[in-house]
Amino acid sequence: MVTPRERMMRTLRREGPDRVPDLEFGAWEQTIARWHDEGLPKEYNGVWDVMPKYFGTEDWDSFGIHCDCGLLPGFKHEIVEERGDHIIKRDGDGALVEMIRPELGASIPRYIRHAVETREDWERLKRERLDPDSPGRVPEDLGEVRRKAALSDRPVTVGAGSLYGFIRNWMGFENLSYAVHDDPEWVEEMMEHMAELAMANLRKLAAAGIKADICSWWEDMCYNTGPLLSPDHFRRWMVPRYRRVTDFLRDEMGCEFNMLDCDGHIHHLAGPWMEAGINVTFPLEVAANSDGYRLRREHPEILIRGHYDKRAIIEGRDAIDREFERIGPLFGQGGFIPHVDHLVSPDTSLENYVYYREQKMRFIGKA
Repeated sequence: MVTPRERMMRTLRREGPDRVPDLEFGAWEQTIARWHDEGLPKEYNGVWDVMPKYFGTEDWDSFGIHCDCGLLPGFKHEIVEERGDHIIKRDGDGALVEMIRPELGASIPRYIRHAVETREDWERLKRERLDPDSPGRVPEDLGEVRRKAALSDRPVTVGAGSLYGFIRNWMGFENLSYAVHDDPEWVEEMMEHMAELAMANLRKLAAAGIKADICSWWEDMCYNTGPLLSPDHFRRWMVPRYRRVTDFLRDEMGCEFNMLDCDGHIHHLAGPWMEAGINVTFPLEVAANSDGYRLRREHPEILIRGHYDKRAIIEGRDAIDREFERIGPLFGQGGFIPHVDHLVSPDTSLENYVYYREQKMRFIGKA
């Protein structure tokens, strides 16, 4: 019997697996609320939980080793002030935001102040919440983790966090963009700290003899027309730091694959990411003008997750079938794990999503 670990590794190595892993991205809370009204049992809930628990996907079919590369401790979510239909709250990234009361519907928050707006803010955040030696960044009993990882029949994964995305969350896109122009040394200093924080975690794992198959990253640094940071800055600041981490992962932990989550139009950064050792990309959003066929022409070795246009599921059965036809030749090249190219949107009916799942099972050959 093929194990999930063997299936994933053969897929990423393009070695002709029995079938690709059945992964999905998730669904918005509003989507799940709609599905409950349309027949999804109430006990199935959670943005990330509905897919594996109800639809039987293999999203959690991995042995994940805890690696905290973010704020520790994070900020406490708290309501600071109530203003009629609006509230002022502090979010988990330390930003002060105004938003509509959640019970009145979803809204895009208006940012009043971010956690980092000055160098003094950064120094305080670094001192209080970004200490690489804070307890809890990696598991306490690394010997037991090493034993379980070595015996695991599931892919062994670790996380390396983010070099740009976390900083953008703490500063806000506009403030960070101004800093790139006004104080580039500061931006580079922050990225260096994030790289070293990841390295500190991974050194502890490697010293314990732990090996890994896949390292996960998160950036979300592209919009629908291109990156939020210029490719020149990306190459100068980020590629060497990625390379430091990915080289260490390969040489000291036997890690072959670095999987990076970035929404938007990624074509301008795909090449530099490959140079930096990032070799798996997702969700590869169709609506954001990312094109898997172009990506493979320009970077034949790149591995792809996602790239099934979520808008097709909204339209219905014919569109769902056409989308599987569109990605068929790309899927045939190997090294491609198809799934919806972001969270399933609230204008998707449960009936349409069930049909998508049935067709996908046929497409990937899962009973």
